[in-house]
Amino acid sequence: MLLIAKQDGIAVVTLNRPEAMNALSRELRRALHDGLKAVEADPEVRVIILTGAGDRAFTAGLDLKELGSDPGGMAAANAASADANPVKAIEMCAKPVIGAINGVAITGGFEVALACDILIASERARFADTHARVGILPGWGLSQKLSRLIGIYRAKELSLSGNFLDARTAEAWGLVNRVVPPEELMPAALKLAAEIASVPGDSVNIYKKLIDEGFAMTFGDSLSHETATTKALNAAVTPEAVEARRAQVQARGRTQA
Repeated sequence: MLLIAKQDGIAVVTLNRPEAMNALSRELRRALHDGLKAVEADPEVRVIILTGAGDRAFTAGLDLKELGSDPGGMAAANAASADANPVKAIEMCAKPVIGAINGVAITGGFEVALACDILIASERARFADTHARVGILPGWGLSQKLSRLIGIYRAKELSLSGNFLDARTAEAWGLVNRVVPPEELMPAALKLAAEIASVPGDSVNIYKKLIDEGFAMTFGDSLSHETATTKALNAAVTPEAVEARRAQVQARGRTQA
């Protein structure tokens, strides 16, 4: 149901219910939480890639078939605990999570995609918010997050119509970082993951936390938060450490020129 493959500081976490479009059953939500906690605690893992099995779906969101036969299903899905809420499980992960969106990301699956730190989409990827069409409201943040990412008018268009958004339009609207042919999706995600993994892990994790915390604040408060957070950390960096890192940055710049 959940596959984890680790190599060279990268963990690839795959939602593995292709026959059900990788729908998020209770069991899969719990497995995703437990899997993320395991790779987060693994000192050898620096970056995580989250994707779906097959080429049809990243994840179709909550398992509607399961919900239709479980009177307590919606209450369980809206629980505040991270083992029930896959968005919270991803957002609480201290390490960077790259979403490799291989197919459709629908409703709760859309919310899971938006919980990732970086999104690379296959040309087959499509996004849809069908909460209103199903007759439920989002409980994992989509109603607030989407408008902040693409603007309130576009967010209302998607959420009130339930229409699909293709990958290229998602890229143009700033919803995904880039779009690649299907066969290039995992190579592109692995390449970026390797580049991030080459940065000292503490720096990456602290920087990710700083960006996320500031994003939830007003601009003025976020600037004050940055100053308060980084003052002591930067003061502890020695000149020798700066010089060593400077040489590494210069060498990398020459190879990327």
